[in-house]
Amino acid sequence: MFSKSRINEPGPKKSGDEEKSKADKVAQKAPIPEFTPSAPKAKPPASQLSADLVITGNLKTTGDIQIEGTVEGDIRAHLLTVGEGATVKGECIADDVVVNGRVVGRVRGLKVRLTSTARVEGDIIHKTIAIESGAHFEGTVQRQDDPLQAGSKSPVPGKDAGKA
Repeated sequence: MFSKSRINEPGPKKSGDEEKSKADKVAQKAPIPEFTPSAPKAKPPASQLSADLVITGNLKTTGDIQIEGTVEGDIRAHLLTVGEGATVKGECIADDVVVNGRVVGRVRGLKVRLTSTARVEGDIIHKTIAIESGAHFEGTVQRQDDPLQAGSKSPVPGKDAGKA
């Protein structure tokens, strides 16, 4: 009446079953590679221009730069540091600008800091600014939400009024 099912009984292995069982054993023995996050890459040090270096021309980098010599041209960087004995004659544009030396030209930055040894002759366009006691500054200061935009000069009210 009822017969015993042979579905769950072990029986002689078929050649296809042997291949599957071998593959299962290999898969079980093979170690699963673990994901190990790599350490974050160290930020490269700032490029430094030595005190005896004189550069005529523009400088542009996405990194940090420290000027100790003389630059006659515009500078664009992420962090720009003008050293105490340095002179820059041109426009300085950076996310962060720290002036310890002399700048003759416009300074544009999200954060601008003039230390006590700074000498700036030109306009400063910034989002935030810090001027230490003792810094010499001759020019205008203007706050803008995005001072790094090249065409973000705002007209001065009343200036050039009535001209067509």
